Amino acid sequence: MEIQHSIPALREALQGRGRIAFVPTMGNLHDGHLALMRAARAHGDTVVASIFVNRLQFGPGEDFDKYPRTLSADCDKLRAVGVDVLFAPTEQDLYPTPQTFFVEPPDLQHLLEGACRPGHFRGVATVVLKLFNCVQPHTALFGKKDYQQLMVIRGMVEQLALPTRIIGIDTVRAADGLALSSRNGYLSAAERAEAPRLYQTLQSLRQSLAHADLATLPQLERSACANLEAHGWQPDYVTVRQQANLLPPTALDQPLVILAAARLGSTRLIDNLEV
Repeated sequence: MEIQHSIPALREALQGRGRIAFVPTMGNLHDGHLALMRAARAHGDTVVASIFVNRLQFGPGEDFDKYPRTLSADCDKLRAVGVDVLFAPTEQDLYPTPQTFFVEPPDLQHLLEGACRPGHFRGVATVVLKLFNCVQPHTALFGKKDYQQLMVIRGMVEQLALPTRIIGIDTVRAADGLALSSRNGYLSAAERAEAPRLYQTLQSLRQSLAHADLATLPQLERSACANLEAHGWQPDYVTVRQQANLLPPTALDQPLVILAAARLGSTRLIDNLEV
């Protein structure tokens, strides 16, 4: 596996490498990331991964400084799954001068995760566009666990006419249902034992939707939050939204997604379940 740090060296390394399938990450890789790498092989002649902890998408008081940097171990994992090229820029490589041009997503950026983390999707969209310009991929793969992020990136690619096809890959879960996440490593043993409740709450709410209507939906959402609170969580939201735009549903027989974000101890976890 080649490892490139600078943008000019990366572009030179990718010359004549055929169709490029790209998986951007912030490192501290787990099996969910590696599933994206394996899937990428079917979509390109050359598989490129990136590792960059993007300061722009972290808000004040978030975990930018303590976010795990595990480059050596990550490289071993990427080699094992057959990644061809790793782009691992420093902040100086990717932001040689302060970033003053930004991608400003539409109102979608202010819903749910955006309401809890103002400016987050602005930072995500900006770095993803910049990485796309560096790598120039034919295909890019993202996990569905970050459901709203995937929607923002799809919209950006469509509206800016980028020549990259976006593929969403189903969330990879531990045997007990917990969605794999780099932040799971922050959980204590007791918190890790409790953490599957978030996905169980989504499953329970999905079952309740079979007997619900729009009038009773808010009560179901409140009950889901209350159940988490009763077990020591601090939920930001548990909500049912339209898959198309993440707005509240206008009917329960349309494609829906249940999304949740909640803090367990000091760790904030997110998950979702399509209906």
